Amino acid sequence: MVKRREEKTKANYSSPMNSIWELETFYRRRDVIIIGAGFTGLWTAISIKEKHPDLSVLIIERNPIPLGASTRNAGFACFGSLTEIIADQGKMGWDKTLELIKMRFEGLLKIQKYFKNSEIDFDLSGGFEILNNESPLEKMQEVNEKMKPITGISATYSLQQDKIKAFGLGKSDFLIENPCEGSLHSGKLLQKLLEKCQDLKVEFLFGTPVTDVIEENTGMEVRLSEDLSVHAEQVIYCTNAFSSQFLENEEIIPARGQILVTEPVQNLKLKGTFHYDEGFYYFRNVGNRVLLGGGRNQDFKTEETRDFQTTEFLQNHLENFLKEVILPDHDFKIGLRWSGIMAMGSEKTPIVKQVSERQFCAVRLSGMGVALAPKIGEIIADKIN
Repeated sequence: MVKRREEKTKANYSSPMNSIWELETFYRRRDVIIIGAGFTGLWTAISIKEKHPDLSVLIIERNPIPLGASTRNAGFACFGSLTEIIADQGKMGWDKTLELIKMRFEGLLKIQKYFKNSEIDFDLSGGFEILNNESPLEKMQEVNEKMKPITGISATYSLQQDKIKAFGLGKSDFLIENPCEGSLHSGKLLQKLLEKCQDLKVEFLFGTPVTDVIEENTGMEVRLSEDLSVHAEQVIYCTNAFSSQFLENEEIIPARGQILVTEPVQNLKLKGTFHYDEGFYYFRNVGNRVLLGGGRNQDFKTEETRDFQTTEFLQNHLENFLKEVILPDHDFKIGLRWSGIMAMGSEKTPIVKQVSERQFCAVRLSGMGVALAPKIGEIIADKIN
C-alpha cells in the first residue's frame, strides 16, 4: 500500500543520539533514495547517475551485505533454456517472452561491456540443457527462428549428443547447447558494481533497516527508527521478494532456491552451466567443484518462503540428483549448503513501474536478476525526473 500524509505542522525533533554532523551528512536529504543494494538497486543507481549526474542518490540496505538473492544465486549468466522458453511462450505468448529474453540478453552484454571477464570470473563456456523426452526438440527450429534477431546466430539451441559422455552425465537422453551463455562470480560482480557506484558518488547506509516510508506533499520520509528519518524527493523499491512491506498490492511470491556445493571432485568432466526440467534444476562447475540448486517444484508450497533455512527433504533430493545425473561415476562430499530468496508471480514479467507521484519499484525478477537488472536500471532511470 502506498502511504501518504499531509505535511507536518509540528517541528520534527531528531533524537539526541544524532549529532548535527551526522544529520547534515549521512542522514541529509537526497534527491533519490533506493531501498535495496542487490543487483537491481546497484544497477538502478548507476543508471540514474549516468543519466542525471547532478542528482544525489542514497542506497539503504538492511543487511551488512546484500543478502536476498544477489549474493546467494548460482552465478549463471543465462537468458533462458529451450524448455523454459517453450513453457513461457505457452503462458505469456511470443511477444512478452521475446521481449523478456531480449532484456536478459542485452543485460548480459552490458555486464561484459562494463567489466572485464577476469574481474568477475565471467566464462562464456556455454549453457546446456538435459532432456529426457523428444517433444521439445520438435519446437527447437521454431525457437531458433524467433531467437535469431536477438542472439544474431541461426541456431541458438542445438543438439549435442556427444557431450553427454564427455561431461560424464547420467540419465540424460538429449543435451541441448546454447553457446551464448556462461557463468560468473556473483560476489565479485557485486563488488565491482559497488566500486562503480562509489566512483559515481552514490552513497550507502548498510545494516540499516527501513521501518516505514511515508509520502508527504513536500517529499518522501524514509524512517529508519522511531526517532530517525532520511528525506528524499523520490524513493525506489529494489527489494524483490522482500517488497511486501512496501508494495502490498503487487503479486510478489517468495521462492526459496536451495543450493549445495561439493568439495573438489577428482577428474571432474563437467564444464559449463546446465539446466534441467524447465530450469527448475540448475548446476555448474565452480573450478573442480559442482554447484547444484533448485528442485523447488518438488515442494512448491514449502519453498514459498522468505526463510533462509535449508530443508532436509530438498537437500536429500538434490544429493540424489547429483548422484544419479551429474556425478554417477564419482564419490563426492558436500562442502557448503545455502539458500537464496527469489520473487515470482503468475508470469515472469518483472514489475517495473511508478506506483505513486514520488515512488517507484523494480521487483519480481523471477530468478533472472543477474541478466535483467542492468536493463531494469535503465528503465527506472528514464522514469526519474
